[in-house]
Amino acid sequence: PKDAVKALKKKLSKNCNHKEIRLTLSLLDMCVENCGPRFQSLVVKKDFCKDKLVKLLNPRYNLPIDMQEKILTFIMTWARGFQGMVDVSEVKEVYLELLKKGVEFPSPDASRGGPKTSSQPSTKSSPSPANPAKRSLLPLPTGPTLLLTPEQIGKLYSELDMAKMNVRVMSSILKENVPGSENPDDMNLLQKLYKTCRMMQERIMELLVTVENEDVIVELIQVNEDLNNVLLGHER
Repeated sequence: PKDAVKALKKKLSKNCNHKEIRLTLSLLDMCVENCGPRFQSLVVKKDFCKDKLVKLLNPRYNLPIDMQEKILTFIMTWARGFQGMVDVSEVKEVYLELLKKGVEFPSPDASRGGPKTSSQPSTKSSPSPANPAKRSLLPLPTGPTLLLTPEQIGKLYSELDMAKMNVRVMSSILKENVPGSENPDDMNLLQKLYKTCRMMQERIMELLVTVENEDVIVELIQVNEDLNNVLLGHER
């Protein structure tokens, strides 16, 4: 496993050849799917997932969107864990760091390339389209951190429950309306919900940078993913 990961690092390090990177990512995908914990535990370390994979998202490499999404999908799905005994704490930290920087991850139902987990099996759907500008790594805002009180957490969870309800309503409207023959009332409500969800997502991103409560961070990440999925559906 160490020699294999070392070889993968060599192929990904400071490489601007898109064909080589694409083939290396496909090889990495197959290795993660078919190798055991000894291999998996090495690719989820920061010196691989952050120092090699995430670095390729730098604009100077100018990777095609589908390759950028493949890398982000690796990080997202690895952070959710493996079936074996693999410590994913370092890749989870990288995932949270990217979220805080404003990086938008592909929709889970359109993801491909991660490990099979008990809660989120990988699928073979094609990558979702995305705006290249949204993939750039934004500077991490600086400011004091915040430890929420039980009362503040309760209030925040109420707001998040409202956001979840808005997501459900948006999803329902998107499923029921066919492009070209939309219900005008549904479309008016959809636009209002879209604006509300966008505002809520901005608030969540601000909180992810400042909040220290681990349970709250986990909930914020989940709601943020739900919002990303429904907003992407709306844009499509």
